[in-house]
Amino acid sequence: MKRFNEGLEKGSIMLVDTTLRDGEQTAGVVFSNREKLRIAKMLDHVGVHQIEAGIPVMGGDEKEAIRQIASLGLQASIMAWNRANVNDVRHSLDCGVDAVAVSISSSDIHIKHKLRTSREWVLENMTKAVEYAKNEGVYVSVNAEDASRTELDFLIRFAREAQAAGADRLRYCDTIGVLEPFRTYEVIGRIIDATGMEIEMHTHNDFGMATANALAGIKAGARFIGVTVNGLGERAGNAALEEVAMALKFVYGMNLGMNTKDFLNLCEYVARASGRTLYPGKPIVGSNTFAHESGIHADGVLKFPGTYEIFSPEEVGAQRQIIIGKHSGSKAVKMKFVEYGIDLSNEEANDI
Repeated sequence: MKRFNEGLEKGSIMLVDTTLRDGEQTAGVVFSNREKLRIAKMLDHVGVHQIEAGIPVMGGDEKEAIRQIASLGLQASIMAWNRANVNDVRHSLDCGVDAVAVSISSSDIHIKHKLRTSREWVLENMTKAVEYAKNEGVYVSVNAEDASRTELDFLIRFAREAQAAGADRLRYCDTIGVLEPFRTYEVIGRIIDATGMEIEMHTHNDFGMATANALAGIKAGARFIGVTVNGLGERAGNAALEEVAMALKFVYGMNLGMNTKDFLNLCEYVARASGRTLYPGKPIVGSNTFAHESGIHADGVLKFPGTYEIFSPEEVGAQRQIIIGKHSGSKAVKMKFVEYGIDLSNEEANDI
C-alpha cells in the first residue's frame, strides 16, 4: 500500500477501483479467481491507488480470491466491502486486507422500503462496525448508499458520527445515477464545509453523467474517485477508470503519474473476462477513438495530429487509423496505398 500512503501524505487525487466488486455486480458478469488476480496485478501496474477486491462474507472462492490478492504485496491498498455489521468486518480482516468499506443506506427511501427500519438504527449499526474496524487498525471508508437522495442534514449527521467513530472517509454514493454536475459540486462542497471529512465520489452512469459527476466532486474538494475498468457496474455502470484518469490529466491538468500506455491492454482484458465487448465509440479506448475517415479530418491529422486529437493514441497504448471510405480525401488515399508499397500520383488518387 506504498502508493496509497504516499498519496494520502501528499493530499493528491486518488483512484479507488472497484472492478472486482461493483464491476462484477454487473448483471451476468463473473470473474474467475485467476482473472481476478490478473486484473488486480494489472490495476496495480497502471497505478490505481486502492483496489476494492470483493465481499469476503460471501465466503468460498470470493473470500479466497480476496485473500490471495491481499497477499500479492501490491503497492495499492486492498479494500474489502462490508455491510454495516461486525461479522462482515471479521471476514474482511481474515483476508488480510488493509482497508474496509462499511456500507449502509442513508436515504429515507432505502431506510423505509429496503431496510424497513429507522435512521437511528442505521447510525447505531454503522458506528459499531466502524469502531470495530478502527480498533483492528485498518483504514475505513463509510459508504452512504443512495447518498444523492439523502436529506442533506441527515447525511451531514451521518458523516459526523462516522467521523467520530474513526472513519477515514465518506463514500458519497450516487447509487442510481440521479446527480448532475452542478448539484454534485454544490452538495459535496457543503458536506466538506460542514465536516471537513475526506470524500470519495462513487457515481453511477444511469443518465450518462458518472464521469462528469465524479469530476464535479473533485472540483468541489473531494479527493477520491471510485471507478471501474470500462465503466462496468450495476445497470448502466460506474465512472470509467480510463475516462476519469485521462480527463484529470488532459482536461484538468492533473497528472496522477499513471501508466496510461497500458490502458488499452487492461481494458481489452477486462472486456474479454467480463464478456462485454468494447464498442467502437467507447471513449479513450474504443477502436474509433483514433480512426479518421473524413477527408478534412484525415488531412488535418496527417499534417498535425493535434488538430483532431487531444492526446496521441500512444498515450493509452492505441494506434491511429486512417480509414478509407465514402468520406476519404485524396491525401488519405495516397497515404493508405503507401502502406502497401504503392506510390499513387495525384491524378490516380483523385480518380480513386
